[in-house]
Amino acid sequence: MKRNIVIATLTAAALATGGTVAAFAAGDDEPTTTQRQTDTSAHEAADHDDDSADDQDDDASEDRTALPDGSLTAAEAIAAALKHTPGTALSVDLDDDGADAWKVSVVKGDGTEYDVRIAPDSGKVLGAQRDTGDDNDADDRAELAAVKGAKTDAREAALAAAHQGTVTEVGLDDDNGAVFWTADTVKDGKHSEWTVALDSGKVTQDRDDD
Repeated sequence: MKRNIVIATLTAAALATGGTVAAFAAGDDEPTTTQRQTDTSAHEAADHDDDSADDQDDDASEDRTALPDGSLTAAEAIAAALKHTPGTALSVDLDDDGADAWKVSVVKGDGTEYDVRIAPDSGKVLGAQRDTGDDNDADDRAELAAVKGAKTDAREAALAAAHQGTVTEVGLDDDNGAVFWTADTVKDGKHSEWTVALDSGKVTQDRDDD
């Protein structure tokens, strides 16, 4: 009975002042209105923190081209691949656009081509698989001939492009018969594309790069 009187008194006081009140009685097991609001706010804040952490994890997984400190550079990956499989390196890139392995394409003296995978953390050769594709057309042969007579090889092209950022890929391209190296770099989260001259090693930003 006293409890009802206390609640009624508090309610009347709140209505008279235009405010609200959270009624409770000593010894009640039920949480008060204020407690329920606090608990809800705490859960919402925790959910928000979890969502933010998930977003950060997603961002990190999407940008897998950012190599951890101490990882092998593109030039070092090429050197490791050629030590294992001597020949002419035609390209190097992060396998599947990630940091799982460097993949170096090497053409041996007999014309056979191999994809050599290098661990980016240790430089260990993970495997060398022969490329049995039949796409060795006239353009491919012309590019190979140009590279064999060039002053700048794939490793030197990677070193030259490294002044522009972390090199994630080096390959060959041609424009109206002129063959040159291409290189992709990342710096401060920005990706850029470059061309590297076979004769001089001069680095120029790709005019088609946005």
